[in-house]
Amino acid sequence: MERHTFDQTVLRAYDVRGVVGKTLHAADAEALARGVATLVRRQGGTSVAVGYDGRLSSPELEAAVVRGLEASGVEALRIGLGPTPMLYYAVHELDAGGGIMITGSHNPPEYNGFKLMLGKKSLFGETIQELGRLAAAGDWERGAGSSRQIDLMERYVARLLRDFDGPRDLKIAWDAGNGAAGPAMVRLTAGLPGEHILLFEEVDGRFPNHHPDPTVPENLEVLRRTVLEQGCDLGIAFDGDGDRIGALDGQGRVLWGDQLMLLLAREVLAERPGAPIIADVKASQVLFDGIAALGGRPIMGQTGHSLVKAKMAETGAPFAGEMSAHLFFADRFYGHDDALYAAVRLLNAIGRFGGSLAEFRDSLPKVVNTPELRFPCDETRKFGVIEAVAARLKEAGAEVNDVDGVRVKTADGWWLLRASNTQDVLVARCEAQDEAGLQRLYAALAAQLGASGLEAPPLSLG
Repeated sequence: MERHTFDQTVLRAYDVRGVVGKTLHAADAEALARGVATLVRRQGGTSVAVGYDGRLSSPELEAAVVRGLEASGVEALRIGLGPTPMLYYAVHELDAGGGIMITGSHNPPEYNGFKLMLGKKSLFGETIQELGRLAAAGDWERGAGSSRQIDLMERYVARLLRDFDGPRDLKIAWDAGNGAAGPAMVRLTAGLPGEHILLFEEVDGRFPNHHPDPTVPENLEVLRRTVLEQGCDLGIAFDGDGDRIGALDGQGRVLWGDQLMLLLAREVLAERPGAPIIADVKASQVLFDGIAALGGRPIMGQTGHSLVKAKMAETGAPFAGEMSAHLFFADRFYGHDDALYAAVRLLNAIGRFGGSLAEFRDSLPKVVNTPELRFPCDETRKFGVIEAVAARLKEAGAEVNDVDGVRVKTADGWWLLRASNTQDVLVARCEAQDEAGLQRLYAALAAQLGASGLEAPPLSLG
């Protein structure tokens, strides 16, 4: 392999992703690995950790990645099947020069891809595009590398358990969704006190029971029934590669990412008074106000797990999160998103709160908000639309936060419009104190879309 051209759709903002056999092939995996190895060597590194998820195509892509690393003269540290956070842990634990995780995350079974690290940090944005340029030019380091198998699972789970100091009498249902977190979940629950009911812990890349995305309520239905029928205190779910968490209280109600963040922030800020806490622009104002009320310093950041990690490093924030339930702990941990570790910290936080997860949910201020709304918008236009909306709003004197799209605050609440970094859509949310206020916010959002030639369908509140 002297040079390589990737399909134009696979090199994304935060990762590399495609449809196996159509836009993503073993040759892409090998070329990608050669690029990562080249960047690692040029930074003085000598090894790259490699892991893979439970998708049917992952073993073949992992073998191609190892070939690419060896051809570019580095040592491939093969940690095998496991969740993405175990790969992040491996890079730290083994002091690797980088990391490659073969994972399709929560995408449909025909997809697969790669999450990348250079040194101890995520490799994203312009550096992913650089991998494409290196491949097109064949500008790769060459050498005789090597590989070795390293079984890290027991060490990884022991590290997760080390920080547990939560209640000892909880009854919990757990759902791995047949994703890569399953084997670690089995070991984790075996080391926790209390009673544990496990669902779909067997890894199966066909995802026969439900799609492994815990932010979609339908995917939590079996877990919800289990929590209610078995009288559990809570339910915990994971996405396909174990870096996003879902949670249900004992009444079977979903706690969204920003609600979980507020409970977790309480624990972090008790130990680190006044610390900055980062949440993405899609999070509820309840979270930002709640962090401030706890004595923390709320920071509104961009959406995207790699961008959040970079902002954490910049601000020294001990904790951060997204509405999508990527939760990042630099407090006692490594600063990356690990849903299994977040589960441990969630149990600790329930203990500190002193009540049940349902009681915490009931204590939250009542607001009315939309789910994430998506409006089709051509890839070539979506960022231009946001710029035009921002210009009009600022000219009108609106209160606008433009850290990621536009988030507009009014007497009714707030609305958000941003361009997706991964799809040809605009993403929106609205939040108000009541339904009438929500309708007014949505009307303002729809008017701005209309001024840019886009139509927003009527808002249905069910």
